[in-house]
Amino acid sequence: MASERNSIIISVFSTSSGNGKTITAINLAAGLNREGYAVCLIDLDLQFGDIVTYLKLNPKHSIGEAQLDFIENNGKINVIDYLTEYVNVNENGDSVEFSVMAPPSKVFDAYNIEVGFVEKLIRQMNYFDFIILDLSAVFSSLNLAMLDMSTIINYVGVVDFLPSVKNFKVGYDTLIRFEYEGSKIRLVENRANSQKLISGQDVERLIGEKFFHRLPNDFPSVSKSVREGRPLMFAAPNSALTKSFTELARKYTRHQEHAPQEIVTPEKHNQGIIPRVFNAFFG
Repeated sequence: MASERNSIIISVFSTSSGNGKTITAINLAAGLNREGYAVCLIDLDLQFGDIVTYLKLNPKHSIGEAQLDFIENNGKINVIDYLTEYVNVNENGDSVEFSVMAPPSKVFDAYNIEVGFVEKLIRQMNYFDFIILDLSAVFSSLNLAMLDMSTIINYVGVVDFLPSVKNFKVGYDTLIRFEYEGSKIRLVENRANSQKLISGQDVERLIGEKFFHRLPNDFPSVSKSVREGRPLMFAAPNSALTKSFTELARKYTRHQEHAPQEIVTPEKHNQGIIPRVFNAFFG
């Protein structure tokens, strides 16, 4: 029975914008569905969420209407009525289908969404195998509640300059201070093989934790994906980034026979001025 199932809840979180959080959430949802799982993607960046825009969806309902009806009907609503289905089929017949819970259509309505309601809503969605939460880039009361509920926290970051490294570390240290288990937090480095003067190894040494997964830099494929409103598996099926997202999804399924190889980046440990400044700040 559906009521006896337990969903795996994966939150996709970052402490700053522009780190690829939403792209990660969308392609993780698509990848998990392609592995054969029922998936719901919830946009909890309630003010400035981009999932509906990226996927070119026109939802009839949002989480805002769901809360109003929830209150009026004493908690008795059919969650499915408030979801929007994303379906895409390519020329080869390959398809992906997952549900999307849209954020409020008006920015000021985001202030009316109650944390307790979102918690109850997610508990009623346990008929999904996976629930992917695209969170805003702040430690808000809603985000903290969602991180508490999450089975896994995908903490995404681009660590290419000193300010971004500091931001990433502060965010990670904050997660640790909230006493989340280390195994629950999965560090995901985005644009891992882009040209930069700070190595991923230096960042790992600073944080004291290895990256769980590294995503390669591929702006043209991401741009094409957003323009077409399709996940990367359809917009750029042969790209290294698409393959990397497939590997990330398989790390969360039983379909993985062998541990996928991490991305080999062209970084070399530079002993010049940047590493010395890095060590002065964080060493």
